[in-house]
Amino acid sequence: MSKPSNRQKILTEGMRVVHEHGFGGSSVRDIVQAAGVPQGSFTNHFVSKEAFGLEIIDLYFAAAQAALDESLGREEISPLQRLRTYFQLNRDNHSRNDRWNGCLLGNFSAETSERSPAIRVRIGEIFAEFEGAFAACLRAAVTAGEVPPDLDCDQVAGFIVGSLQGAMLLAKAQHSTSPFDRFEEILFSRVLRLPGR
Repeated sequence: MSKPSNRQKILTEGMRVVHEHGFGGSSVRDIVQAAGVPQGSFTNHFVSKEAFGLEIIDLYFAAAQAALDESLGREEISPLQRLRTYFQLNRDNHSRNDRWNGCLLGNFSAETSERSPAIRVRIGEIFAEFEGAFAACLRAAVTAGEVPPDLDCDQVAGFIVGSLQGAMLLAKAQHSTSPFDRFEEILFSRVLRLPGR
């Protein structure tokens, strides 16, 4: 296996540094020190810190897409169980090793979206992709008779993305999974419940 390039080291270690300290709280010097590469390597590979930020957003999203595939993509289990599996993966990921860094996308959105239109637009596109994945799963749940037939899948998918981001923000602040638990409880017992159950 070949050694990772300086560019790959900057992206991988830089994403970790930014996730822990925030985009504004992570200098180029912090990033290259974590990557173990000369400072000039950063400017050799990225035209700006914003360009670097956009690349780590896409790197993070690639990992998030893998979690979507591991859960919502599992057609051998029921649609609502797919949703529960996704939420469990998400909860585990955001509390791993007692590190409460929150969602990198949510962190970027709160910290940089007003200063960087390019980052704001990219994060909006990614959240729209999440909404699309949730909406497709909810439509499968309608077909399977697991949720009310008149469920507005697109609206509920938007609600899931917004509520999940809020739960991750609270979990980060509280160092607790209870916001995830509360979100899931309300989603499955109130929003997605079939009438009479």
